[in-house]
Amino acid sequence: MNLTSKPPAGVTSLGDFTTDRRLFPLSALAVLAGTFGVAAGWLLLRMIGLINNLVYYGIWSAAMLPPGGAVHHGHIAAWTILIPAAGAVIIGIMARYGSEKIRGHGIPEAIEAIMLGGSKLDFKVAILKPISSAISIGTGGPFGAEGPIIMTGGAAASLMAQCVSLTDAERKTLLVAGACAGMTAVFGTPVAAILLAIELLLFELKPRSLVPVAVACITAAIERRFVLTPAPLFPYTGSVTVDPLHALGWVGLGLAAGFGSALLTIMVYGAEDYFEKLPIHWMWWPVLGGIVVGIGGLIDPLALGVGYPDIAHLLAGALIGGAALRLVLVKSVIWAVALGSGTSGGVLAPLLIMGGALGAVAAPILPHAAPGFWAVVGMAAMMGGTMRAPLTSTLFAVELTGNHLILLPVITASMASMAVTVLLMKRSILTEKIARRGHHLTREYSIDPLAVARAQDIMASPAETLAADMTIDAAIAFFLGVDAQHRAYPITDEAGRPIGLVSRADILAWLGNAVPRETSLATATAGRALVTAWSGEMAITIAARMITDDAPRIPVIDDAGRLCGIISRADLLRVHHRVVAAETKRERFFLRRRARRETTGLPTQPALEDA
Repeated sequence: MNLTSKPPAGVTSLGDFTTDRRLFPLSALAVLAGTFGVAAGWLLLRMIGLINNLVYYGIWSAAMLPPGGAVHHGHIAAWTILIPAAGAVIIGIMARYGSEKIRGHGIPEAIEAIMLGGSKLDFKVAILKPISSAISIGTGGPFGAEGPIIMTGGAAASLMAQCVSLTDAERKTLLVAGACAGMTAVFGTPVAAILLAIELLLFELKPRSLVPVAVACITAAIERRFVLTPAPLFPYTGSVTVDPLHALGWVGLGLAAGFGSALLTIMVYGAEDYFEKLPIHWMWWPVLGGIVVGIGGLIDPLALGVGYPDIAHLLAGALIGGAALRLVLVKSVIWAVALGSGTSGGVLAPLLIMGGALGAVAAPILPHAAPGFWAVVGMAAMMGGTMRAPLTSTLFAVELTGNHLILLPVITASMASMAVTVLLMKRSILTEKIARRGHHLTREYSIDPLAVARAQDIMASPAETLAADMTIDAAIAFFLGVDAQHRAYPITDEAGRPIGLVSRADILAWLGNAVPRETSLATATAGRALVTAWSGEMAITIAARMITDDAPRIPVIDDAGRLCGIISRADLLRVHHRVVAAETKRERFFLRRRARRETTGLPTQPALEDA
């Protein structure tokens, strides 16, 4: 019998957060995760440059030159159509005989590892993912490097975490820390990377996980300055006009980007569905995608590769009109087909390019603004809508350009874009792949109502009890009569303290066994452990105790140890029902009160009483 005469240990010290001293070793490991992210970023960017320069220019250099070395009057040599297909052959072989997880843009695989895989990524992924992505992008693939780096940085941090005794939640924190440090290393956007963790990867908002992720991103932001280009990566110094007309333009471009985001998602998974119908092994799909990429390169060489020069030209206002329209059309088609074929590459940079080109195309019909302004708004809106991460896209644009004046326009456009995509599409381009693998996740984060409700708020009180001196025979008669409305009843002594619990299962057992019917309930239940809860305990703790101790009903006691109520599983479910009711039940009070006064002639009651 477990009697509690005072609040259980830790209950009186409840606070806003559950973080403990484990935060310090996690933060120390996060510094290493940040370093791994920078190393992954530096290595991948160098490999991309080296492969691109070898296959297109025939030179041994890691400098980031545009793909399509033999460019004449805006066109590349016809033979270069074979280069993306050749790179795709290598990627297909690596995926089939190495690890299939290197296919795709990396973020869904990271999410799947976090949600379903105990935050464990294997060594093969950490090695093969950056190599395959470097081959894909270096041979002209229209992808970004950030997705593979997120996957690689996360894999490196995950491997480190698996060498230390950690919980699943702590491994998840370090995996996300390494992933976001990789993003910081590429773009120099630590704040946006932290927001990416919150909006897309952590699936929680706790200091225990947020602080180590921030440590990793800050570490990466400091270290990258010594090995990569200092931030901002794409400076934009244009001015911003804030007035109602321009605000309508922000919203309009955001809505257009939202529809474009939905279309891109449909294109990617439509291409994937088409490839799955082909009578060939999936390892050959990237080859077909590579041919489409090569053809697209003949139409517009700017559509090839990671496209960082394209972003710079868009922000400078140097890529407009027909050139911008051709870029957005060709880039979107070859990107969707190549990504749907299962090759390796990221989505973030292509989204920036396509969104920026959309803004450049729409600029003539939008209110007058500084050159490149509508391009930067379109970039953020396309990213925010497609990834459904508007806060990330907003701060990403601000950090990427170093211009805080664009904050209001880009948050407006990003929110408008996300509003369109969440209404049109059940899932984003990142989560659709996970859903197709038979898994479901929700990205609507909210507080568990059980974490803020106390036992005294949900318990049934007063609780009906049975006396300790009641005999088994009397208890059987009671349960078989019409007065027994519950499945179990607490047994209390003369002081009102619970000493046991009698259920219908006990009655059936006593009926089936030859037990002395004159035995008191106190004696019959004396050898059992009684699981209790304190009236000030949180409901989520009680729910965990029910599962751990297999106790479907738990008596609730006050500070003096006296019974004050009882909690069943149904009481816990009612807490969630209140949340459902709060979101679905619609009421109005003022107009109803006024109508009642007019129809009855009675004076209006005070608002508090009427509510």
